[in-house]
Amino acid sequence: MDLNPLAWLENIVSWILVQFHNVFGALFGETSGVSWVLSIVGLVVVIRILLIPLFVRQIKSQRNLQLLQPKIKEIQQKYAGDRERQSQEMMALYKETGTNPLASCLPILAQAPIFFALFRVLQYGVAQGQAYGVMDQATAQQAQDATIWDVPLYATFTNAAETANPLHTHILTAVLIVLMTATTFITQRQLIVKNSAKDNPMVQQQKILLYVFPVIFAVTGINFPVGVLVYWLTTNLWSMGQQFYVIRNNPQPGTPAYEAWENRQAAKRARKNGGVDPEAPVPPPVAPPQPRQQPKKQPRSQRKKGQPGGQAAGSGPKQGDEPGGSTAGGPEPEPTT
Repeated sequence: MDLNPLAWLENIVSWILVQFHNVFGALFGETSGVSWVLSIVGLVVVIRILLIPLFVRQIKSQRNLQLLQPKIKEIQQKYAGDRERQSQEMMALYKETGTNPLASCLPILAQAPIFFALFRVLQYGVAQGQAYGVMDQATAQQAQDATIWDVPLYATFTNAAETANPLHTHILTAVLIVLMTATTFITQRQLIVKNSAKDNPMVQQQKILLYVFPVIFAVTGINFPVGVLVYWLTTNLWSMGQQFYVIRNNPQPGTPAYEAWENRQAAKRARKNGGVDPEAPVPPPVAPPQPRQQPKKQPRSQRKKGQPGGQAAGSGPKQGDEPGGSTAGGPEPEPTT
């Protein structure tokens, strides 16, 4: 009785590898490392196509989280001193709206069983050249004889001394581990920086995963066979491309990617309408500036009439004036009208 819980998945993984190997083996040779590497790439393509519904669910859940931000903030403020009640209310809100706060991790978690199924196929089938899964012994032997730069598909960084060329094994596995770790980090960072709102409380958890996953892969990668490293590097590249397309063309509202998308849409509309965006908001009309009215200059006689004592504005007693309004030459004549 087989107690391996992944036996059914190992059969599926090995069957997909065999089918692709039948195609690529006819082109590059049955024992060619290129044939088996391309077969692993084909496995990635099939798995990622099957995971598209899960990826769509991930996008919807992330959008729901963005729309729930006002309610989440309200709960956090209302139960600021009671973390347990705050968590209960948050979980009730997620359940009511059908939102999964960990949806961003679902594609990675879903691939974990496939990852380990491929690991076992390479470790217990290909490495020993024995029939495993749906592989017969002849096919398993062909996979065992296949090499990339004199490095077999089942070789790991830790067992490099057991291979025909330990130096090449160390170099190849180290490069694949670094690339696998870097692409994991870049993929997660792309999601946080471009497609997450700054006020999203889940961003902090995503930032933790941003550093946790690459560290895990870097530490455990020394025990992964070359074939598994190729698989994970390929799926990371797929994730980067798929995520870049979604973020560029269907970003979440309130994120830097959404602002960039709106700017591109506005520029596209402007190009179609002679440089004018018909959907751009119309600024309110601005009243033209009123011309300044200069004060009219009054005749000197009018200015004198308006001043006490018959003097013009700003004029003081002239030289020779005496108190009482008389001058040295006699009384001031009466103004004529």
